[in-house]
Amino acid sequence: MIVRDAHPGEMTTVGDLRVAAYQAEGLLDAHPAYARTLRALGADGHGEVLVAAEDDRLLGTAMLDPFHPGSELATGPHEAEMRALAVAPEAQGRGVGATLIRAVLGRAAGRGATSLLLSTQPAMRTAQRLYLAQGFTRLPARDWAPVPGFTLLAFGRSLDGLKD
Repeated sequence: MIVRDAHPGEMTTVGDLRVAAYQAEGLLDAHPAYARTLRALGADGHGEVLVAAEDDRLLGTAMLDPFHPGSELATGPHEAEMRALAVAPEAQGRGVGATLIRAVLGRAAGRGATSLLLSTQPAMRTAQRLYLAQGFTRLPARDWAPVPGFTLLAFGRSLDGLKD
């Protein structure tokens, strides 16, 4: 398995993988319209979409989203966000998610960020355990609701000592 930048021609496959991973866990049930966002993230060239690949098959994906005026959690250029971490259902349990997180951490540090932030649904318990194992901590003061009645939990990690 290697982690690399997604190729422009792979963005439809990346979007499909994200949606399939979220659907397999029932994570789009509360907010089905989020599937459009999952498909679109990074397709406009904003942010860095990484993929974990084995031969020609995509196993997972994550996006590094540097601070910009529309950032969900980041408050300045010293912070970046990880978005849309997704592992294909058939590839789960193989370390794909942890490998992608480490790659995003390294990329964010290499681009000068001092902390990496992310949002997750309360139901994403497996992902939360993975984030904690990768050194993230809960940031309850940054929890937020993209739509009424749908709260996302915030996590963050310092990037001190990491390099790309």
